[in-house]
Amino acid sequence: MNEETPAAATVRVFIALAPPDDAKQELEQALRPAYDAHPQMRWNRIEDWHITLAFLGELPREAVAGLRPPLAELAARKAPLLLSLRGGGHFDERVLWSGIGGDVEGLHLLAGEVRALVAEHGVPFTDRPLNPHLTLARSRRDDASSAVRAAASLSGFTGRTWPAERLHLVGSNFGRGPGPIRYRDIESWAFDGARPS
Repeated sequence: MNEETPAAATVRVFIALAPPDDAKQELEQALRPAYDAHPQMRWNRIEDWHITLAFLGELPREAVAGLRPPLAELAARKAPLLLSLRGGGHFDERVLWSGIGGDVEGLHLLAGEVRALVAEHGVPFTDRPLNPHLTLARSRRDDASSAVRAAASLSGFTGRTWPAERLHLVGSNFGRGPGPIRYRDIESWAFDGARPS
């Protein structure tokens, strides 16, 4: 008899934007030399690339459900943001990232609205300053040079501009198994507001 594993009472959640596939493929192509030069790094899957607006951590499933209607309303009022992937950098010589170009001011404003909405709905979270980026890989604890070298190889990268057209509520399996972290959309909503002319 095959019994299903019961769903966890909590879910690890964040709110994010996701680049379109062709923009991610453009960056993936630019990363080919780094993939070859640093195979020991833990590379994130291209399907999991995202730009976090608010990281909420472990939440009860009921709290996640309560965020869905107000996030849908917020997305319906907002116009798509024009963004790009640009350059590279690292955090603490271990975490490799690509930077974000385009309407970064609009991205900060959107993140502020998302965070205010979360707080208004009684969901506690650590409100860290937004540093817009897309995490690509992590080096192992004993490797202090791979992320630095990979970031340098991306310094000249400038991707095409693309519209961020959806707001994503994302869950992860962090801490729920021995394999790599995987992300999945809990739900996403189109930005339906008019773009300023």
